[in-house]
Amino acid sequence: MDAPKHIVIDARIRRSSTGRYADRLLEHLQTVDTYHRYTILLQPDDPWKPTAKNFRTLPCPYREFSFSPLEQIGFARQLYGLKPDLVHFTMTQQPLLYFGKIVTTTHDLTMFHFVRRGTTPVPVFWLKMTLYKWLLRWSHWKSDKIIAPTIYVAKDIANYQPSTDHKLVVTYESSEPPIKGRAIRPQQVSEHDQFIMYLGNAFPHKNVGVLFDALDILRRKRPDLKLVLVGKKDIHYQELETQAKQHASAKNIIFTGFIPDAESKWLHEHSLAYVFPSLSEGFSLTPMEAIAHGSPVVSSNATCLPEVYGDAVHYFDPTHPHDIAAKVAEVLDNPKLRAQLIENGKKLLKKYSWHRMAEETLIVYKEVLDETIPNA
Repeated sequence: MDAPKHIVIDARIRRSSTGRYADRLLEHLQTVDTYHRYTILLQPDDPWKPTAKNFRTLPCPYREFSFSPLEQIGFARQLYGLKPDLVHFTMTQQPLLYFGKIVTTTHDLTMFHFVRRGTTPVPVFWLKMTLYKWLLRWSHWKSDKIIAPTIYVAKDIANYQPSTDHKLVVTYESSEPPIKGRAIRPQQVSEHDQFIMYLGNAFPHKNVGVLFDALDILRRKRPDLKLVLVGKKDIHYQELETQAKQHASAKNIIFTGFIPDAESKWLHEHSLAYVFPSLSEGFSLTPMEAIAHGSPVVSSNATCLPEVYGDAVHYFDPTHPHDIAAKVAEVLDNPKLRAQLIENGKKLLKKYSWHRMAEETLIVYKEVLDETIPNA
């Protein structure tokens, strides 16, 4: 029997917008593998605690993404000091000078396709992007296995960096159960409002502004229809609020800002449809959460979304507001289609499992470690 190996998981992203993957991996890996020794690297102020005796946490004082030589060297030294048999980086960014056995999760290549320069000077922006692309290639070159959340992302990585093809493994993510407890209506929405909704961040690739054009079209026949946008009011949402004021439907667009789960639950349960106009995704959990609450979903047909959602959503071309409006109208006007989407959604939720994802990740660890692990 092989002796238990020491596996280090870099989970510093646990509390970030893409951190649910790392959080659920840790949660379920504790029940899947009671054999190996695990060290979980967290941000110094992260309160997460393991429940399994073979897991321990360790603060990692280095930023999630940094080109600083001091941080690069410091992080590498911390890893070497732990003497791991395997390190799993749950995001692509990692120390350039660490060369042990590595599993890297790359969630998508969206940054390559949709990142904006903003106010960054052109030379600085060009240098940052050049360094980021080089870092991604270097990280993939060093990795023994690369985990992607969908076949689409795996193919995208292989097309960008053909030498990675034999390293790629797909482990699908999953949905959360419906929010528990009583639903509470947000004060920005009245009890009798007829609305469609979007919940999530407003990064440029999310393409949220196109919904304003679609709403203008939809309101020609449904003048009372409203669009509810839920998300923390950062610079991207502030830009959207300015953009919305230029539309005929401005008074029918509601920005809630960040709201509690109970209010999100109410919106999902009362919305006529959840509309998802994204141009690029690696897996995408927010439409699945809408499905979990019984809301019909009308979605972009871009990138991985048809692979993930199959026949559980009604698709549109996210670059054409008239097509978005037409597909939303079909769901609003066709009770049979609406019911079928909801039913297909229930079947979809059974297809994915965080527990299965953890099991498949453990198989990846085993392959890299070249060992057979007894059943936990």
